[in-house]
Amino acid sequence: MTKPGSRAISGASPAVEPEMHLLESARGRIHSDRRYHFDATRDSVWAALSEVARYPTWLPWLQEFTGTELIAGADWECEVHPPLPFSLRFTVTLTEVAAPSLVRASVAGDVCGVARLELEDDPEGCSVRVVSEVAPSNTLLRALGFLGRPLARLGHDWVLDTGADQFSRRAL
Repeated sequence: MTKPGSRAISGASPAVEPEMHLLESARGRIHSDRRYHFDATRDSVWAALSEVARYPTWLPWLQEFTGTELIAGADWECEVHPPLPFSLRFTVTLTEVAAPSLVRASVAGDVCGVARLELEDDPEGCSVRVVSEVAPSNTLLRALGFLGRPLARLGHDWVLDTGADQFSRRAL
């Protein structure tokens, strides 16, 4: 289960992804580095993550989703409804998948950027680190990101934290 209060790792400095330079000057850019703990083995968490077709049943805010496999090269079309007055559409392209410990992806659409999941064994089960760097891609979202940065951050963090909690309760 996700431990309450899991938040950004203070002072963490993740390795720079090759695509990160594209985001350096993007308005409304959001960097996130979060760690979630689950009361399950890394293999169990990976097995659940591999049940890609079940994601919409675990994550009700994932309104549209075309993913079928957790493999490098897969493209997942997504529509996400965060607790904001709009939805986001984007494609997640899995650029690297190394079972049972790593997923790297690029994101393109209403938001663009990169993300990675790192799974590690820990004494209480499994720790999942989620690192992402995303920015709005269209004019309206860039304006909202610039003017409403706290709101954009709230929506982004809500998707990550709620998703981790729902994954813990519904998938494991």
